[in-house]
Amino acid sequence: MNWARLRAFHERLVEGRLEGWEPGKAFEYLVLRAFDLEGATVKWPYITAVSLSESGGETEQIDGAIYVDGLACIVEAKDTADTVDIAPIAKMRNQLLRRPSSAVGLIFSRGGFSRPVTTLVKFVAPQTILLWTGDEVAHALKHRTFREGLNTKYRRSVEQGLGLHDVLEDNT
Repeated sequence: MNWARLRAFHERLVEGRLEGWEPGKAFEYLVLRAFDLEGATVKWPYITAVSLSESGGETEQIDGAIYVDGLACIVEAKDTADTVDIAPIAKMRNQLLRRPSSAVGLIFSRGGFSRPVTTLVKFVAPQTILLWTGDEVAHALKHRTFREGLNTKYRRSVEQGLGLHDVLEDNT
């Protein structure tokens, strides 16, 4: 799927006109495919064992992984018109605790984030979790700037400790 088709796919997704996709899977695909189109190495959704020593033990579902510009990121995509609450932040923090400290968590939410989330994300250090709103996804899709947005968010996180930097502020 090229950029034009991905933008049309996004329009249909936002309007609720996509058929044949399990809930949430279309938004996951959209985010990962956009990074893929910008040259990132993408690992598509997968399930991994939490403990390798226990056969048939606990597993975790990862929406995807992105490797680009020296960053290694795991992705959580929430396709809901409602704001996302604390649970995905806690889940992402726990997933990051089991990974190298340089791993970055990316949470994409079409409906944005609740106030408790925007407060909590400031206190998840040493893990880095960067939040992307639906408006930011739409902007990055229109301008093909997912990599640029990720780098801007990461730099802001390093410099100012902010996981919720609205990349649209830089474009107004």
